[in-house]
Amino acid sequence: MHSTKKSFLLPVVFALLTACASPVFVPDQTVISTEQLLRATPLTGSNDIPDLPDVDVLAVNRDMLEFLDRHVNRHHGRTLKLHELLYAIITEGSFGLEYDERTRTAQETFAARRGNCLSFTNMFVAMAREVGINATYQEIDIPPNWTHEGDIYMLTRHVNVIVDMGGNIVKEVDFNIDDFQSSYNRKIISDARALAHYYSNIGAEFLQQDKPLEALRFFRKAATGDESFAPVWSNLGALYSRAGHFDYAEAAYLQALRLNPEELVAMSNLGQLYQFQGKTELADRYFARSNQHRMQNPYYRYHLARKAFLGKDYEAAIKHLKYSLRKKKGEDTFYFLMGLSYLGKGDEVVAQRWLKKAEEIATDDGLKRNYHNKIERLLESG
Repeated sequence: MHSTKKSFLLPVVFALLTACASPVFVPDQTVISTEQLLRATPLTGSNDIPDLPDVDVLAVNRDMLEFLDRHVNRHHGRTLKLHELLYAIITEGSFGLEYDERTRTAQETFAARRGNCLSFTNMFVAMAREVGINATYQEIDIPPNWTHEGDIYMLTRHVNVIVDMGGNIVKEVDFNIDDFQSSYNRKIISDARALAHYYSNIGAEFLQQDKPLEALRFFRKAATGDESFAPVWSNLGALYSRAGHFDYAEAAYLQALRLNPEELVAMSNLGQLYQFQGKTELADRYFARSNQHRMQNPYYRYHLARKAFLGKDYEAAIKHLKYSLRKKKGEDTFYFLMGLSYLGKGDEVVAQRWLKKAEEIATDDGLKRNYHNKIERLLESG
């Protein structure tokens, strides 16, 4: 399941992030201040847009308490309580978690049994803490995932739960069970940062619904709660861009890049904005940096390899995978796809070698069996 923060890209530019690339130049000063960006006079005019009240995304209600009382023994140790909670939420057929794109509080997620990964994480953190489990939010640096809604392209990223079991032992709880790699970079974040994710996501959902003033209220809440949260400034830029206030959009994107010189959406949208304004040199600079980020990301190159493999362009797949493996040697999926690509070329000897390597470095028993079975079938066909 993909989630946490949504950042907007207008119009179509696909750009991916890599931490080792050098940043683009960002001016120290812009004419429009962050205070003016949040005041948003071009959008509100003389109207007073009231601030949002605080939302307690981790509040637990009576229904949740009754659920916990039925399924978790608070007198048990941390390990057993964690297993009981996970079993109740994930394994019990009565709960029935389902994924959708909505961002919800813990209570809303529990009631709906639906939500994105930030929604599920809110619910799990709230319930875990209620029974004495030390759970915190964690950002996962998965390969950026783009989705499309109308004229908006969105970049979604991922958040999960880290549980402190004591004695330097930690466990991860992740609802993205279909596409999760243990080697992705991760970072524990504060509740304040998680709350900024929440407000920014809700604002993004209102922007999708073409409700700019509601989007503004949530973006403003996210930015005032955590001014260092770069994606919300990118989202503000997209909001201003859609409304035709390009000077404000530029200032918002530049603020995002000041906070994070590798903020993908801001970088790409600035290129589009400058191209629209006929500032070709500036546009090319940002487009070039976006492309560099994209092509230096081993996971993006793996994505390209998968597309090439499915298109039966095995040479292109192998080329992308060789780059991915130079950058990230411990990914069994890279070796596995390399084996399949050589198999597609008809070179079974080389294919077996790559598949064997995937089996050797796989940490999951299920993956090991999968790779082993693939090798066995190759040996039988040989």
